[in-house]
Amino acid sequence: MSAKVIETIEKEQLKEGRSGFRVGDKVRVFTRVKEGDKERTQLFAGTVIARKGRGLNEQFTVRRISYGEGVERIFPLHSPRIEKIEVDSRGAPRRAKLFYLRKRADMSVREAETAKRS
Repeated sequence: MSAKVIETIEKEQLKEGRSGFRVGDKVRVFTRVKEGDKERTQLFAGTVIARKGRGLNEQFTVRRISYGEGVERIFPLHSPRIEKIEVDSRGAPRRAKLFYLRKRADMSVREAETAKRS
């Protein structure tokens, strides 16, 4: 009985059309940010490196390089703070989680820095 009630409440909270991306895709996530009494839209663009959970608890991780540092952000997929998710380009990964990009991106950043010094 209680499982059915929880399931119906979760179905009401689910957002439609947000599952159109996969791990490896480059996405742009538009989030609503509240600062004081004002509300604005903030963009976070990067590569989806992980998705986990299911139903209302599903979340995804987006990684980008900002000023030479890797920045990751975890978003709840069905959050009311997310306005929309746009897919820039599709990826073709061979793994379910792309955590190896953390080391790879850091190494390429270090190589670029040492090339500048030389």
